Amino acid sequence: MKLPETFPLPTVPLQDAIARQFRLLECTAGHFEGQQLFEADAGVVPELGRPRTTARVEAVLADFLGAEGAALVQGAGTGAIRAALTHADGPLLIHKAPVYRTTQVTLRGLGFETAEVDFNDSAALHEALATGRFSWAYIQHTRQRLADSYDPGEVIAACRAAGVRTVVDDNYAVLRVPACGVELGADASCFSLFKLHGPEGVGVVAGTPDLVGKVRRDNYSGGGQVQGHQALDALRALTHVPVMWSVQSQVGAEVAERLAAGEVPGVAEVRIANAQDRCLLVRLDSPVARELPAVAARHGAAPYPVGSNSRYEVAPLFYRMSSSSLDDAPGLADWTVRINPMRAGADLVLDILRRSLAELTDAAEPVEAEQPEQAVEAPEPRHPHHRED
Repeated sequence: MKLPETFPLPTVPLQDAIARQFRLLECTAGHFEGQQLFEADAGVVPELGRPRTTARVEAVLADFLGAEGAALVQGAGTGAIRAALTHADGPLLIHKAPVYRTTQVTLRGLGFETAEVDFNDSAALHEALATGRFSWAYIQHTRQRLADSYDPGEVIAACRAAGVRTVVDDNYAVLRVPACGVELGADASCFSLFKLHGPEGVGVVAGTPDLVGKVRRDNYSGGGQVQGHQALDALRALTHVPVMWSVQSQVGAEVAERLAAGEVPGVAEVRIANAQDRCLLVRLDSPVARELPAVAARHGAAPYPVGSNSRYEVAPLFYRMSSSSLDDAPGLADWTVRINPMRAGADLVLDILRRSLAELTDAAEPVEAEQPEQAVEAPEPRHPHHRED
């Protein structure tokens, strides 16, 4: 089974990423005095309803993303999506594809009636929007199916033109692509700061004042607040992410080019894909994809993700394809492995893959042991009614 043609989302060139990093610091300087970058408060501050430091970080993020507002929430990206969709009305228009597992739980928990349309089919999308049936649409920025080709910006624009509001799952996309959902005109971008090297559990809803205000009002409990030290930690981490992801995208492109040139024996095919995070899908000559991650781990790779680009993930990741991708193409499970360079260079990624495949090949080859010479005995006579099964 060959890999389908993929349509990777555009990435940010290094010089543009550097400019983004500088702009983030300019936004930070606009909302923080120097000493405040070393201080963090906690609690439900009167009139703010959240820590002052958290409010400042929210203002930085809204400014940086060109959004009218931003709210930090607990529960990372899943919590952000849930917080935004709580205020959407059904039926909810979604892409005709396997839904990401945690989002599926959210849709079920909120009792949404959903209606599917293929976002890759512009005519079908416009036809669905023209019915007037929908007030809200949910869009996953990265690919749900390997062969997805739709432009999220065009989907958002079509929805806006039809008066349909949009919530965008920008996990694995924000800061990696030139513009996230809210920058493209969506009502809300929802994403995890844990996937951007921030602390565990912190998510963002950035968007229109009415939606962000409702999210903030819902989160009135002190125990549900993102405390000041968490918010400041997330902001500090975010300052190096644009450049880090640009470099990682360059490394991924180099690895794909070298694999396509035949540098590593045992590789049949390679694709760059936004299957969740931007990664390499490597189809092997042999059905050893399930065994490869454990073998690669012995050579220095990460055998499973933590947050897919969290602060914990430095070694290149060798892992199975995402669950939603396998739901769409289960036949690839034994043949295809997902590789993300993380902070590594192309040489290390290729070396780990080469050594891992060589080890699996050696293990699969039968070893012929020398047998001592023995007298050949005549076979026992068969029973007249004996038959071979």
